This record gives sequence, structure tokens and C-alpha cells, in this order.
Amino acid sequence: MNLFSEEKQIFRLPDAELIYISNFFSKVEADGYFDTLKTTTDWQEDNIKVFGKVYKQPRLTALFGENNQPYSYSNIAMYPKPFTKELNSIKQKIEAISNETFNTVLLNLYRNGNDSNGWHADNEKELGKHPIIASVTFGEERPFHFKHRRLKEERHKLILQHGSLLLMKGAMQEHWLHQIAKTKKNIGERINLTFRNLVNL
Repeated sequence: MNLFSEEKQIFRLPDAELIYISNFFSKVEADGYFDTLKTTTDWQEDNIKVFGKVYKQPRLTALFGENNQPYSYSNIAMYPKPFTKELNSIKQKIEAISNETFNTVLLNLYRNGNDSNGWHADNEKELGKHPIIASVTFGEERPFHFKHRRLKEERHKLILQHGSLLLMKGAMQEHWLHQIAKTKKNIGERINLTFRNLVNL
């Protein structure tokens, strides 16, 4: 791990690079975005099928984009709503520091410790080869676990804090899996925004 500064951590890992900025948004900004996104977003709860059984997805979601291109994962097809003023503002700040462009954002609302996101990679065909994913956290901090598909010793954990930004780069989505695990702790709500660039297929 190479510490660029006290706030910006750069993780150079096999087949991946992660950049974590703990205080990318001030507490005032993060509090405001959390309240606005929670109350104004039209959250949905989809069904997922696991080993032939259908369950409610253990979190609420919403999709926003600059075009009408749908996004599919885990046999769920989502259709975007137009970016709001707040989401555009968040996106522009991320694009300025990352020198990347994003046209879609997936929002997840984790209501409590029972809400989770199991081991997965953001490797859907709509994202193209080696996508860059920008992940923003507002609300309750949660551990972000990630592990290499082949190198069993490469398992890590990072606490995603309120107002933080995590950039996942390189070949990470090809070679690594990540998750937000369930916890029995009595914790509050977390909103996660993952900005990505959908390509035309």
C-alpha cells in the first residue's frame, strides 16, 4: 500500500488498482446528499433467484443515466431515470479528480445490517473491458471486502466511510470479487452510489 497522503490511499494490487479518499465530501455535503437521496429517490426492491428460489433483494436500488440504456445484473434488468441535479453535481466532482467520464449510476440503499451485497464483480457486458467504477458512500460506514479469484492470500477489507470515494481501476473486475456482508450489529442506513460508463453494444 502506498499512502499518497493522509486522506488519499492508493492500493496497487495484483491485477488491480484502488484509490480511496476518505473525506472526498465534507460532513456537511455528505449529510445533505444522504438526506436528499434517501427522501427523493424512487427506490425499488427487486426479486432475485438463488438456487431456484426467489427472494427479495436484500437492499433497495435505483438507476440513473444520461441515456435510456438499460443495465442488467443477476437476471435483473433496470431502466434509468434522468440524472438529478444532485447526482450530476456528485458525478462532476468525481470526473474532475479521476479524469474519467461516467454516464450511469446505480444507487443502493442498505437499510440496516441485514441488507447486503454478496460476492460479485461489476463485469457485465454493458460495462466493456476493464471498467472503472467510482463508489461513493453516504451514511453508515460498512466494511468492503475484496478478494482475488486465484490468489487466495489476496483478501482485504476496507472501511467505507461517510462521504468517501473508492475508485476501482485496472483489471479488478476481471480478477477480483467484492462484497458488503451482512452484520448483526445494530447499524443505520447507508446509501452507495456506483458510477460507471455503459457502452453501446
